Amino acid sequence: MELKNSQKIVDDWIKTHGVRYFNELTNMAQLTEEVGEVARIIARRYGEQSEKESDKDKDLGEELADVVFVVLCLANQTGIDLQAAFDKKMDLKTKRDHDRHHGNEKLK
Repeated sequence: MELKNSQKIVDDWIKTHGVRYFNELTNMAQLTEEVGEVARIIARRYGEQSEKESDKDKDLGEELADVVFVVLCLANQTGIDLQAAFDKKMDLKTKRDHDRHHGNEKLK
């Protein structure tokens, strides 16, 4: 996913359909809500909780996309180049964790 392009798509959408960004605290609350919805689906569908009938039609992909949308909003309104930040993080993780997980007996 080209994050820079995704950030622009979200920014254009906000300017066209959303009037303006919600403030950062509101978006943080929105992000928390969306992550909670992802957690609910995963806990019930893949975890030990039973899935309620009303949750069976919930689309995990749609909920994950909601999380990505709000993250892109937060990046835009705080001036973060998410692609640069992501690339930097992947480089760091690659260097730091190159052999770390291969030696973990719990993962075999």
